[in-house]
Amino acid sequence: MTAPRKGLTRQEAVQRVLQGIQDDRRGYTELMDLLESQFQASLRHQSAQLPLLAEQIIASVEQLDARRRQRMSLVTALAGPKSGMQQLFALLRPEARASSSADWAALEQMVLECKRLNIRNSTLLTEQYTIMQRVLHGEEHTYAPG
Repeated sequence: MTAPRKGLTRQEAVQRVLQGIQDDRRGYTELMDLLESQFQASLRHQSAQLPLLAEQIIASVEQLDARRRQRMSLVTALAGPKSGMQQLFALLRPEARASSSADWAALEQMVLECKRLNIRNSTLLTEQYTIMQRVLHGEEHTYAPG
């Protein structure tokens, strides 16, 4: 096990990683809510809400990514290069290992769900844009000679 970043003891670095997982779980819950709000606003054609929601989603993702980068830096410092969360969890006591692994698994599922919601929203917005383009500009083949 290597030394953590300057200014942090190993215990503090591990605690920061574990706290980051909890913070990310809250962050992903908020992101899921924002993505659902974006979807509902899109369905209801509430276009005035979409720019604000997009800003909030971007800010949320930036926070989550900053914590991810910090976590990976700490994990690398604690467990070595090319190591992951499982290598870090292996350094913990059995009870902490079990709860941390469960928290990590839950976080991974939240990430997958946010990706799914984002794809759903993107698909809806793209379809709506395509339909609007057809309404405004017609279809290319509608008036094409036969």
